[in-house]
Amino acid sequence: MRRRAFIALLGGAAAAWPLAGRAQGPDRLRRIGMLMPDSASDPQSQSIIMAFEDELRTLGWTGRRNVRLDYRWTGGDVDLARAAALELLSLGPDVILTDGGQGLGELRRAALTVPIVFMEINEPVFYGFVDNLTHPGRNMTGFTGLEPAMGAKWLELLSAIAPQLTRIAVTFNSQTTPGAALFARSAEAAAPNFAVEVIRAPVQEFADLEGVMALLTGEPRGGLILPPDTFTDLQRKFILETVARYHLPAIFGTRDMAAAGGLASYGIDRAAQLRQAAAYVDHILRGTRVNDRPVERASKFELVINLKAAKALGLTIRPSVLAMADAVIE
Repeated sequence: MRRRAFIALLGGAAAAWPLAGRAQGPDRLRRIGMLMPDSASDPQSQSIIMAFEDELRTLGWTGRRNVRLDYRWTGGDVDLARAAALELLSLGPDVILTDGGQGLGELRRAALTVPIVFMEINEPVFYGFVDNLTHPGRNMTGFTGLEPAMGAKWLELLSAIAPQLTRIAVTFNSQTTPGAALFARSAEAAAPNFAVEVIRAPVQEFADLEGVMALLTGEPRGGLILPPDTFTDLQRKFILETVARYHLPAIFGTRDMAAAGGLASYGIDRAAQLRQAAAYVDHILRGTRVNDRPVERASKFELVINLKAAKALGLTIRPSVLAMADAVIE
């Protein structure tokens, strides 16, 4: 990455809000470090972040009065995330909120006392971020990501939306989302229940991803499962255009993809989890120890179906399937 682009991404703007909150916070200005995996220019990301800011305002934390938010947007760049994590620590934050695992390893090693609230972390105990979910220990707590069994759920939903499929690939970047292999494993185990073949298709480059799509065309009828991954989320336009060109039904792990034209998505309601994270941050800023807040499992999921994309694929989705959706895009 060129130095100018690196600095532009790393130096994300700090939030400053003029609105007054309902409660009086501590007198001194508090700092919240925000380590975000998205791009600052992405409208979807900005829309979701507003859920966090709005909830903080409701809890009495407002810019220019008692809180400052220091944003660092990393755009899915692993090296940039590591550097951004260390830079946020140098600013002397009272608490850091991090979405996803990029940069969390650096925070674990360097931030021995700064409270950290994480979001969407798959298997946080397995990866050593916390001791256990009830009593996290150390200086981290937060919210889990998707359980490995989500792979089977995506398979079930895609089979219901596009029942003609007989071969489905679970595609992910093994560098940016190594835990996605667990989703593939659960989908493989569930495959006999839906009379489909599931193949694991890790990729490193976008050319690899297009190669997987090319292999899925023709017979047997192919489809795609794409778990949440900054590798695909930040190249939304390219991914959706390529899926459409190969005429492949696909289900995604983030709402952004369905909202932008993908067939369907099923995953964590990030806005809802950000509102929950704001409550955790509020407790910490008011003196609650990190160890006193348990890690909560993700519990709010949403199914989004895009009927325009279904029509382009020649799919007629059964009313019983549409009735399961939290949102239907006409």
